[in-house]
Amino acid sequence: MTLRPVARAVALTAIVTLGSLSLSACGSSKSGGGGQTNYVVSTDGIGRVAKAERKSAGPIKGTTLEGKNLDVADFKDKVVVINVWGSWCPPCRAEAPYLNKVAKEMKTKGVEFVGINTRDSDKSLPKAFENEYNISYPSLYDPTGKVLLSGFPKGTISLQGLPATIILDRGGKIAAREFGGLDDTKLHKMIDPVVKEN
Repeated sequence: MTLRPVARAVALTAIVTLGSLSLSACGSSKSGGGGQTNYVVSTDGIGRVAKAERKSAGPIKGTTLEGKNLDVADFKDKVVVINVWGSWCPPCRAEAPYLNKVAKEMKTKGVEFVGINTRDSDKSLPKAFENEYNISYPSLYDPTGKVLLSGFPKGTISLQGLPATIILDRGGKIAAREFGGLDDTKLHKMIDPVVKEN
């Protein structure tokens, strides 16, 4: 069976669209949604903030998908990697194995990983996601974005563009961010310089 030219064009467009979605962020925005920010975006796409210009994160706490209380403030003197994700998001699925790998590698170097699951209407799908990818770190359950809105200054993150990854330095200040799926190489480019800071 051969496809007519119009049908072939539609099929090709669908494949290209799906492919681009799997490599980029879910949603319509790759920006932080406005506000005053001090991010300098390098050629690798990572937004970094000079140590002297960093802003503190607000309270990032709540209940995990497993029903336990978690407060990022308890990770005092540690670098914290926060990954915002949804079970329905193809790039979130693509980056999950890399996040899990780097979380295990960096645990002994004073780095903690925390997920924030958002826009999932109940816990069953994100819990299945965590089981599928054998995620080794906890995720806060934040279906409405309340934790995100209270935890990050305006302009830091957008609820429309997932996944997003944010690095907090040992003082709880926002050191770097990236929108879209990451691999282990890019994760290390974000994390390693912050780990090496005095």
